[in-house]
Amino acid sequence: MKTHELTLCQIGNSRGIRLPAGVIKKYGMSRTVILEEKSDELVLRPLQEKKLSWAETFKEMAAEKEDWSDLETTTGDGLRDL
Repeated sequence: MKTHELTLCQIGNSRGIRLPAGVIKKYGMSRTVILEEKSDELVLRPLQEKKLSWAETFKEMAAEKEDWSDLETTTGDGLRDL
């Protein structure tokens, strides 16, 4: 386990920390992170976007009344010629 000593810096009326670029890259952090307060520690982790299952995707598409019928089918993709 690697540790980093970080200094709090002034950001308006709040305080913030600067994360090393290597840490940001290693953990795939973007603009939003999750800070979890536990009884004896703080946990900082990247926000993981929820990946939908096929069933969930279909439900969301149906709720939005998306129409995909005008898209080409896969019969013209050339796979039969392989």
